[in-house]
Amino acid sequence: MNQRIQLASVDDQRNAEARETVRRRISWPANLTPANVTYHSHGHALLLGSERDTRQAARALQGRGLASLTLMFTAPNAADVDDEVNDSDLLAATEILTTQALTRAQSEKLHINGHLGAFNATLNSDEPLNLARALIGRETFDLILDLNATPCLPVELPPPGYVVVDWQQAEARSTALEQFAELMGEFDKPRYFQVNSDLCAHSSSGNVGCTRCLDVCPADAISSIQGRIESRIEIDPFLCQGVGSCTSACPTGAIEFRLPETRRQQDTLSAWLGAYREAGGQAPVLRFITHDSQDAERALGAVPAGHVIDAPLEELGAAGHDQWLTALAAGAAEVRIQLHPNMPARLSAFLTDQVAQAHALLGALGHDRARVTLIEVADAEARDALPTLTPLTETPLNLPEPEKRTRFNRVLARLAELGSPIGERVAMPLGAAYGAIQVDSDACTLCHACVSNCPTPALKSGGKTPALSFLEADCVQCGLCEQACPENAITLMPGFLASSARETRHICHEEAAFECINCGKPFATVSTVATIKQKLANHPYFAGEAMIRLEMCEDCRVKDVWKTMIRDPDAQLKV
Repeated sequence: MNQRIQLASVDDQRNAEARETVRRRISWPANLTPANVTYHSHGHALLLGSERDTRQAARALQGRGLASLTLMFTAPNAADVDDEVNDSDLLAATEILTTQALTRAQSEKLHINGHLGAFNATLNSDEPLNLARALIGRETFDLILDLNATPCLPVELPPPGYVVVDWQQAEARSTALEQFAELMGEFDKPRYFQVNSDLCAHSSSGNVGCTRCLDVCPADAISSIQGRIESRIEIDPFLCQGVGSCTSACPTGAIEFRLPETRRQQDTLSAWLGAYREAGGQAPVLRFITHDSQDAERALGAVPAGHVIDAPLEELGAAGHDQWLTALAAGAAEVRIQLHPNMPARLSAFLTDQVAQAHALLGALGHDRARVTLIEVADAEARDALPTLTPLTETPLNLPEPEKRTRFNRVLARLAELGSPIGERVAMPLGAAYGAIQVDSDACTLCHACVSNCPTPALKSGGKTPALSFLEADCVQCGLCEQACPENAITLMPGFLASSARETRHICHEEAAFECINCGKPFATVSTVATIKQKLANHPYFAGEAMIRLEMCEDCRVKDVWKTMIRDPDAQLKV
């Protein structure tokens, strides 16, 4: 299935025509009326930085329509000659503005959060001080210009309205100031995501499990909110900027990107590849690229080779290894991910991790890892290179199930059919959502706390038979079962099992049922009754002959209590 391509047989013109046929027949899915969030900015701006820089920026912004300019000097340093402002013209031009100098200690206590139209700036001390209220008589600032070498808001992807500028870069600061002055009025932004809390593997019974979405968001828009009992994931739509890595990292589909939804995206990729083959195209390479990068290439007149089919994304994080492998299972010869400039560090790390997961899965299933690659910025040669391997299949791929994990299991099953799975467990990158559990039969009492806490169908009870069954294909390694087990009988076993056993439910532990000594009704397991008898051996309620009540079902136990009270009405007072 890893046959090499005969380069002479590939007709680029024919491929280009097939690609155009695909574009005319099947459009990339998009939400025509996505839900929006709206920012309201009145133009009250806060400028942060050294005194000289903030005064210079304020002078440049004067007369541009902003409602107010407040200067806060957050970089005081006696050894810094830039602290001294001796420019009389600069001082005169900005003397009417509200200013506030902070000491170094105060600067370290400055806390900023919020978004365009609602930025909170406080000095955290014994009694937090709202600086907007103290300086301009408002609850919040509308926008912030940060000129510090180290921004006051340490976020990889700052929220809308928080503009970070290197004041020493004249050309960049001129553009930034123009854009900053335009941040007044009402602005709409898509609500990029939708959340299904029923699928979330983050928390159960007070335990915290999966945190993958929290770990990969470069905008810090996702929070774990502690309720009275459970924690829950919340995404701030005003901070979210559509990077999409959360939805790709989520193993259950609890967070889903809306532009477009993952299911529609996968179905379109498969339909494109089928239409490309029907039109006579050969050796298709699917390239994941952002809309912005695609537009930049077109502006330069750069046209990809005929065999390269572009999947345009809002951001590269919106497609992870599940989508890349879907493309291979649907007939793409290779998948390439086109990197772009100024990517947040966490997004770059996320893509690298996703490629590592894709490579591990491909290797385990007997395929060449070179089928999935990252393409560096502006690397036209790598973008247009012919694939070295033929497509794995020409058979269409249908994914009728709505659930993310179920769909991807179908993709993995297709890749297993087309390859040579190694038949054993292989290591995956740390945090990957693949693995099994090991159950200590001597410790397990089949209380099924693990089943009630499992967010997927991976763990199930035995129904009428006391048993615990496990399906590895559904396990996302969230760890909730391990934490919920009162007997510490469960241990996670990370890694991908490249065998059909992964898709077969098996019994982890089973016991004979313990039958009530009165009526014969099975009501617990032998180990459960033995454990309870051991733990309650010294309890006065079960002293003496009363211990046999623990071997009765709930109905017979109540009857026995009443019989005892009839024989000896004072018995209950002796407990």
